[in-house]
Amino acid sequence: MEEILRLFPEFIRKKVQAKVGRKWGALQEIRFRLEQPIELVFDDQTEWIAGAKPSQKDGMHVLNQISQFSLYRLEDELREGYVTIEGGHRVGLAGKVNTLNGSVKAIQHIAFMNIRIAKEKIGAASVLLPFLYENTYFNTLLVGAPQTGKTTIIRDLTRLIASGWGNVPASKVAVIDERSEIGASLKGVPQHNLGFRTDVMDACPKAEGMMMMIRSMSPDVLVVDEIGSVQDVQAMMEAIHAGVTIICTIHGQTLDELKKRPSLQALFQQHVFDRIVVLDKWKRPGQINKIYNQKEENICRKSEVTPYEVGWGTSFSKYDNMDRIRNQ
Repeated sequence: MEEILRLFPEFIRKKVQAKVGRKWGALQEIRFRLEQPIELVFDDQTEWIAGAKPSQKDGMHVLNQISQFSLYRLEDELREGYVTIEGGHRVGLAGKVNTLNGSVKAIQHIAFMNIRIAKEKIGAASVLLPFLYENTYFNTLLVGAPQTGKTTIIRDLTRLIASGWGNVPASKVAVIDERSEIGASLKGVPQHNLGFRTDVMDACPKAEGMMMMIRSMSPDVLVVDEIGSVQDVQAMMEAIHAGVTIICTIHGQTLDELKKRPSLQALFQQHVFDRIVVLDKWKRPGQINKIYNQKEENICRKSEVTPYEVGWGTSFSKYDNMDRIRNQ
């Protein structure tokens, strides 16, 4: 976690390190607010560092570390409200907003930061994978609210598909990593394990990246994080018509909610997705709520998906009971 600790002034760094201790694996967020205690959000609880109330000078130190002393180079990211740093960690930003013609130009006087910890959880998608494959991979949409583990699961799906699993051989996978969160690429090279048959287009807009990868890398499977725009949907439709399987994520809580979004109408009208996986907002990250087939029938009994089967462990030993999940 050195890439996170280096952001802070020394006295805050030491306090964070001491407070987290050996619980880095359970840490989800570090919330940094000027003149307020630092908040640490873990999987199962929230803790505070009362002795560390960042000053404006401390806030500027963090921003300088994030931007490498050039906020100008982060102009686009500041307009979006977040910056992705080395390791795939996302730093959300809030403060006074500057507008131009009614649109956000930049966030100025940044006083609030939320460092969301990117986690590589080997095996996180193991229990899900059998639902997504039958002679070929299904077009799949992963749905979840923030902090439900969408990116962590799609990262592990990428690794498994590109490396092979069980008796299924490895497939060619292309990742469009617009926010550098899936692969956490450094100078174009992924820092996370994405499998040996994966090609990554880093920091590239999704719609353009999908078409570029289809033309240049001939993938079997395209992996995309956080779709939503009309352009994303159009590019996905083009990819599917070109014979490429799509696996993607989207912010949301229920299938009914997604079907009301105008930009997604074409996807549901044409029944593009063979599998829609809804993650559970109220449990630990990575917990499956429902898995829908193309007919929108739930094919997974929620009561049979235990915390051990879709856990955040780093080995496959927690998935020994996978055979207890049955299709209805």
